[in-house]
Amino acid sequence: MSSQAIPLTYKGHPLRRKDSLIYYGSMAEKYIIMLQILGQKKDKDMDVATKVSVQLQLTDPDLKSRDRVVKKTEKDSLYAAMDVASVWLDRALSSK
Repeated sequence: MSSQAIPLTYKGHPLRRKDSLIYYGSMAEKYIIMLQILGQKKDKDMDVATKVSVQLQLTDPDLKSRDRVVKKTEKDSLYAAMDVASVWLDRALSSK
């Protein structure tokens, strides 16, 4: 097995995680999704997200962080958040 990690993708877009933040999409594109886990509970021995913030953001580095946000919402599970995120990202990237 190589030491290079296989990148994780969902519906053709890359996923990156840092603690409670998940970035969905590529910084080389015009838009990216930021998912932030705001709440979680223990289910047996695993942490399960109970509140997730979803933000469609522009990747322009010249904008302030609050000006990058195009759309935002909150969902009750990571599954629901990823569902919305994939639709938003696909629509935003196809309307170039």
